[in-house]
Parts: sequence; C-alpha cells; structure tokens
Amino acid sequence: MVFSLPPTAILNSPLLAQSLAVARQYLPSPAPLLEAIDRQTPMPLKQLITEAPLNRLFAEAVAEGEFDDFEGRTIRLEVNSGQPGITIGYWAGRLRVVEGPGEATIRGSLAAFKTLAARQQDPDQLFFQRRLVIEGDTELGLALKNLLDSLEWNLSPRRLLFLESV
Repeated sequence: MVFSLPPTAILNSPLLAQSLAVARQYLPSPAPLLEAIDRQTPMPLKQLITEAPLNRLFAEAVAEGEFDDFEGRTIRLEVNSGQPGITIGYWAGRLRVVEGPGEATIRGSLAAFKTLAARQQDPDQLFFQRRLVIEGDTELGLALKNLLDSLEWNLSPRRLLFLESV
C-alpha cells in the first residue's frame, strides 16, 4: 500500500523547516550565483520571464488605475551588493522590465525583500530599521511602497505561473 502526503503537508513540515534553517546557516549566500546569472541573461529573456507574472500579479490594480501615477517612471530593486537587480517601469497600462538605473532605487537583502513580499512585517518597519533603503527620488519610492502596501496581492507560484485564476 502506497501512501503519499499532499504537497502542502510537505511544505509545512517541521523537518523541512529545520533542514532549511541548517542550510541557510552553513551554505554560502546565493548572491554571487544570482549576480552571475543576472549578468549572463539577455534583457529580452528577463522581460519574457518577469513581465507576464508581474502584470498578472497586479492585474486588478492596473485595471483600476492604481499604477497610473507611475506612468513613464522607473524604479530599480537591488540586492545589497548592487547586483542582481531589476528596473521596472510602467507604460501604457503595463509593468515592464527595462535596462539601466531607475529614478528611485530600493535596496535591501534577499531576506528583507522576501519579508516585504510575503507581508510578514510592516513595510515601514523594514525601512525604519534600514533593512530596505530608498535612494534617488525618495518620493517615488515611498509612493510605490505605499501603493504595494495598500493592495491585496498573492505571491502564490501557482497563480504567477497561470495555473490558478486571479
């Protein structure tokens, strides 16, 4: 008799959590590997991989005009080392990935960005604790932070990969 656990039970397993904690403690940072991948990945591929999930994630907010104030503006998100990073702009009702610096840069550790995306901590606390930093046009960076904080969004991989409806 074969017994299999549902995938959610595996993901919520205490053993998995402990294994990941040990791996985080003893394995090197993934930042150098991500930086190398970022440098070698052509911009059209980055756009192909990133733009559809971004626009799917924020489709309702875009349709309601929540991003209209960002028309023609660019913001760069960077991991502390300065790379890897991504510059995102908003044109003609779509979020787009572009090359170059942004008018504002939000910089932080991978852990800080993960905490922000998963909504595990108030975004203001992440900035006050200097775990995330805004440089350049701080008014633009704060406007984006406030918009993202006001929206209801779900980072479910199934949803981002079009396996689940919005």
